[in-house]
Amino acid sequence: MLEIRSKLWRSTYCTVMAGALAISLSATVTPATAQQVVARVNGEPITEVDVIQRSRLIQVSTHKAASRKDVIEELINEHLKMQTANRYRMEISNAEVDRVVGAMAGRMRLNNDQFAKALGTAGISINALRRKLRADLAWNQIVRGKFANNLQVRDREIADVISRDNGNKSGKAYEYTLRPILLIVPRGGGDAAMMARRREAEGLRGRFQNCEDGIRLARGLRDVAVRDPITKLSGDLTGKLREVLDSTKVGTLTPPEVTGNGIEVFALCNRREAKGGDTGQERDVREKLFGERFEAEGKQYLQTLRRSASIQYR
Repeated sequence: MLEIRSKLWRSTYCTVMAGALAISLSATVTPATAQQVVARVNGEPITEVDVIQRSRLIQVSTHKAASRKDVIEELINEHLKMQTANRYRMEISNAEVDRVVGAMAGRMRLNNDQFAKALGTAGISINALRRKLRADLAWNQIVRGKFANNLQVRDREIADVISRDNGNKSGKAYEYTLRPILLIVPRGGGDAAMMARRREAEGLRGRFQNCEDGIRLARGLRDVAVRDPITKLSGDLTGKLREVLDSTKVGTLTPPEVTGNGIEVFALCNRREAKGGDTGQERDVREKLFGERFEAEGKQYLQTLRRSASIQYR
């Protein structure tokens, strides 16, 4: 829970597996139909199978169906991003993409081959996912490099936002003392084992009333690792994580979360005000302003690329 993840990959991709297992594969596509070209971007084709693959990928990652038009437009944008990367001679290595795929697979307790097989079962090619990841990684670098000056967030701007919005409700910085508790699920245990361990974690959470007695309860469970105490300051955490800890009563457990090794909860053993400490507001505001500027610059640049591109619909 307390891991500070990159915003780019804290997105909907981590839900791919759960959605993939629920997708219906009743619709079949003939080879001839699959290779039908639906659009061209500066001469590069987008085929029917590209549309089908992206539609499925969007559905499993967002749990919403996208319109055919929106899918085609997304694929056109993706081609423009990769063509721009090629023009700048920017290469995203297979190793970079592999690291992202590996992180996604790891969150679901799978290796890369198992992850690819699970996607294939849902009719999604791992290569379709890899193409999207490659384009996203390239675009991130392009926008950051091309608009570096416009993306800068100055301290004065952060101070103005904090003053205007009054920061977080308390405006206080805290020091949290935590005991990580991991209910281990062996690799290959499957969804049933994970769900069983989650139920155990919820049961422990209901009985956990203070750290001294609660830790003994946790150690009495099978295959449980109770870590040494750790200390975190408000400034170390994202706003979301601070909200979780601030809404958790001292001496109780945070909600269970799935990790690469099983189900993890944190015992909040102490929370005290840290006088003059970093409340985390500055980082939250900086990330928010940067994200807004990145999105705006990227969107505007993409529109420029589209205006100068040859886009043909079939």
